[in-house]
Amino acid sequence: MEKDENNPDISTVKTAHIRAVDFEPFAFRINEEALPELLDGYRFKEKEPGKGRRKFDPYKDITEQQHRIALEAAFTLKNEYGYKELAGVLRETYATVDVILGGNRVTDLITLLKNKRMIVQEN
Repeated sequence: MEKDENNPDISTVKTAHIRAVDFEPFAFRINEEALPELLDGYRFKEKEPGKGRRKFDPYKDITEQQHRIALEAAFTLKNEYGYKELAGVLRETYATVDVILGGNRVTDLITLLKNKRMIVQEN
């Protein structure tokens, strides 16, 4: 659910991720009696093809300087980490350079760092 970007009095409801039966999006507003009122004929803005969120790419989305600062901070604390500990430390140190990493993003980052030999995994 979100507010219409052109009219803050209108709210729209659409599915993002749903396991059950999908439903048609709808719009409503709150009337003078403080009750929700469906808006028949509301036109939803169509997304332009090719627009939308693209997949996170740590190579393109993080600058060399951000990598350098975050990795120096991570590895001045300790020389070796287990995977989970490394993921946690990278989340913290990259956050200091304004890069927020969730679970999938930190996994993508670690993969990039290993592929570019910026970090080395020893067995």
